[in-house]
Amino acid sequence: MRLFALMGLCATAALTLAGAVPATAAPAEVSSATRLSWELQPTGTDVRFRGLAAVNRQVAWLGGSKGTVLRTTDGGRSWQNVSPPGASALQFRDIEAFDARTAVALTIGEGEDSRIYRTGDGGKTWTESFRNTEPKAFYDCVAFFDRHNGLAMSDPVDGKFRVLSTRDGGRSWTVLPSAGMPAALPGEAGFAASGQCLVTSGPRDAWIATGGSAKARVFHTADRGRSWTVSETPLASKPSAGVFALAFRDKHTGIAIGGDFEQPSTAKDALARTGDGGRGWQVPPQAPGGYRSGATWLPYSYGGVLAVGPSGSDLSLDGGRHWKQFDAGSFDTVTCTPDLSCWAAGEKGRVARLRLG
Repeated sequence: MRLFALMGLCATAALTLAGAVPATAAPAEVSSATRLSWELQPTGTDVRFRGLAAVNRQVAWLGGSKGTVLRTTDGGRSWQNVSPPGASALQFRDIEAFDARTAVALTIGEGEDSRIYRTGDGGKTWTESFRNTEPKAFYDCVAFFDRHNGLAMSDPVDGKFRVLSTRDGGRSWTVLPSAGMPAALPGEAGFAASGQCLVTSGPRDAWIATGGSAKARVFHTADRGRSWTVSETPLASKPSAGVFALAFRDKHTGIAIGGDFEQPSTAKDALARTGDGGRGWQVPPQAPGGYRSGATWLPYSYGGVLAVGPSGSDLSLDGGRHWKQFDAGSFDTVTCTPDLSCWAAGEKGRVARLRLG
């Protein structure tokens, strides 16, 4: 019953979201638990935030356009602009934070526009720990296994996705050998839409989401990026469509979600589930009603999943089999923290925390 108690949810909702609903829950049961809503936390800016790193219910970091990085230490009641100096022309699309003082932020773009910054003092100072010098590279996402080990991924260079590795918490980065990476398809790429095109689970497993080509695929590593396998998903794929976000509850159970950002209100072939770590993907009976760019599992929940996109937010209580939209506002990315707080961020400075009602 603890799942949403600290978020002020009633005991009934807490039990439901904690997994009291069986894995075969029907859509009606999903509907009964959708008294959730987003409580906006004004940021005082119109920046689009596609990068979101929530540490706990008090501390969260945002990465957005116009070189903007914001931080809150009071649950979103106030935000501090801690943007790296000289970065106003860059776009922060992903950010990973370990606590109120330490964060790693990624900017996207061709050539030298792809950079990684690190702070250890709450954003008072930043160190540029990586700047891309390969004209063909375009970095999309960054993710960490723990406070020390992490990866960043780029669109293909010479026919293969390029991966960076760090072992010192983002202070330095090394391009991993490409020998263990399967060949990319023509036009295949990642989508820097929510910071969730590269995700991790546990100490060694990571996944990369792709689209843009004839097939939407998912790459998997079980050795921190040294070697990879790839599988096809049933999601539709073309230059504006594919897998935009991955979310794994553990190293076996996950969802791939996306759609076509040029058709945000439709979601044909935009969701798949896996129970074997991404080797195989299945289409569930139901999916959200529009393109979704971000997803996250509810903490300590067997089957609770949130998904967000420009046309709304959705809840599943049975591991992504059935969904119910509970909000129509626009968000790009979503995450939940171990102390049971869920956050979302998106266009026009929109940031919110999940609440009942």
